[in-house]
Amino acid sequence: MRLSTRGRYGTRLMLELAKNYGEGPKSVSDISKNLNIPVKYLEQLIIPLKKAALISSVRGPKGGHMLSRPAEEISLWHILTLLETKFSFVDCLTDDGVCERIATCPIRPFWNEALRGMRKLFRETSLLDVLISSRGSQRPAAQNPAD
Repeated sequence: MRLSTRGRYGTRLMLELAKNYGEGPKSVSDISKNLNIPVKYLEQLIIPLKKAALISSVRGPKGGHMLSRPAEEISLWHILTLLETKFSFVDCLTDDGVCERIATCPIRPFWNEALRGMRKLFRETSLLDVLISSRGSQRPAAQNPAD
């Protein structure tokens, strides 16, 4: 399976917002500069994420976008299912009509098991998990519990 640019860039966008969670809105132009993703592309990604209430927006000169909930409450699966159109290694896992060998195919169950494993991983991995993993065991400052 190969993630599309929408899935990859959308995940990067959400991670950028997660890094700044609790610090107020971040402008699209700042996000664009930090991630090297065109503003127009980011604007298209923000639409479905906003409709799904993963992102909220603030208008005005100090406006921008931010996560609408904590990073630990947003899974990679939620993001990717909003942005990707297809989640499968092979077409026969999502469309029984594409192959006449489905009933006897020896490899199809393994492809299906791999897909289940990938779904499980993405469902169980939050934005916060990715940030923690990328920084070792250090939690982002805005999300540290009070001492």
